[in-house]
Amino acid sequence: MTGIDYSQKIPNNVDLASDKRLQRALEAWQPNYLEWWNSVGPTDFNTKDVYLRTAISAEKDGWAHFGYVKMPDYRWGIFLEPRDEKRTVGFGDHFGEPAWQQVPGEYRNWLRRLIVTQADTEPASVEQQRLLGHTAPSLYDLRNLFQVNVEEGRHLWAMVYLLHTYFGKDGRDEAEELLQRRSGNPDHPRILGTFNEPCTDWLSFFCFTMFTDRDGKFQLLALAESGFDPLARTCRFMLTEEAHHMFVGQTGVARVIERTCQVMQAHPDKDVRDYGAIPLDVIQKYINFWASSSTDLYGAEISSNSANFFRSGLKGRAYEERYDDHLALEGSYAFENLVDGQLVREEVPLRNAMNEVLRDEYVKDNEKGIAYWNRVCERMGNPFRFRLPQRRFHRKIGVYAGGHFDLDGNALSQAEWERRQGDWLPTAKDRAFVQGLMQPVTTPGKSAGWIAPPAKGVNDQPADFLYVRA
Repeated sequence: MTGIDYSQKIPNNVDLASDKRLQRALEAWQPNYLEWWNSVGPTDFNTKDVYLRTAISAEKDGWAHFGYVKMPDYRWGIFLEPRDEKRTVGFGDHFGEPAWQQVPGEYRNWLRRLIVTQADTEPASVEQQRLLGHTAPSLYDLRNLFQVNVEEGRHLWAMVYLLHTYFGKDGRDEAEELLQRRSGNPDHPRILGTFNEPCTDWLSFFCFTMFTDRDGKFQLLALAESGFDPLARTCRFMLTEEAHHMFVGQTGVARVIERTCQVMQAHPDKDVRDYGAIPLDVIQKYINFWASSSTDLYGAEISSNSANFFRSGLKGRAYEERYDDHLALEGSYAFENLVDGQLVREEVPLRNAMNEVLRDEYVKDNEKGIAYWNRVCERMGNPFRFRLPQRRFHRKIGVYAGGHFDLDGNALSQAEWERRQGDWLPTAKDRAFVQGLMQPVTTPGKSAGWIAPPAKGVNDQPADFLYVRA
């Protein structure tokens, strides 16, 4: 079933009406979700008409409809890609077996943990971004923020459906807890560290959607390989929506860079701060912060959990079809371990390095985004070049968390790190300056002075389109 039934209280393409008990349980969760949205979602914009896209099909082409909707009225729902009756488990010890339609009992706790961890990131990002609407640099950006927010909300629905459907009371309890944790709350924080970081300015938002949502892409790619077919089908459709979030980040940062280059051209040898632009080196610092924090999201370099998830067929590698060996029993992975403050090259069994294998794909994808930003500088005749920090830089998770490293991954003493970290990460002064630029622009077709206008409108709308209206 690919079409989405919007006649139901909860839109879905999973024939929810045929399971009355499940339908009642999810309809009972729905008002709690709306209470969460109204409490810690985007503030003060719930009465506005926003030009949003809504899924109308789970097909890859023509799957979305654009139109005005008030965010609390957005039709959040449950959408899975169509089932392939012939699908088999694509990796691990169960390679070649029919994909599971029910949770294997021996993997129940592991699978629930994977789903809950992914689910927890979705409401967290909405909470992190809840105040940004008040300082949007244009109506175009305001609309994109809200599109990201409502789709993160829908991704929460996708995971809650799995918890309710396949995990009984435990799943229902986990679904409730997803609405109780809060980003940045010292007593009841979100599960993963990046999702507790403040995101109070738009440069942070663009870096978040570039780097943190890109982590989401690769986590979803790995889960889309899962032998548990409902999870795989759910994640494949989520990836369709996730692409826009990364587009917002990559093009958003590019527009900030473009505007700064314009100011530098107009006022050579002057401080661009005096003209309301963000210095390129400050943009680089924000890149360093969010890229390194998001790199942590893959977990430890050597991980028995990643080995267990792979061997059990629960979480694979991104693009598993590209590999010849789907068992990963004999291979090894070489990396530089940090041992007693020294980098030592080691080889570990491949299954124990699955976090690092996924992180490799993430780093390669990030490099493409960096190249995109550098082409902006090239086009503008600016010699500055952005870079991606080496994966050892500013890590709080994994073997490198106990050390200090520069942008090239060279080891530093603690004293050297403390002396130089302000060269690489945003200082309080940098953040205060960027925050000071955050003034809303609500005139159609206009943008704030620190960011260039977009190259084209959403859904080919004209430059002065009213994306958000009273």
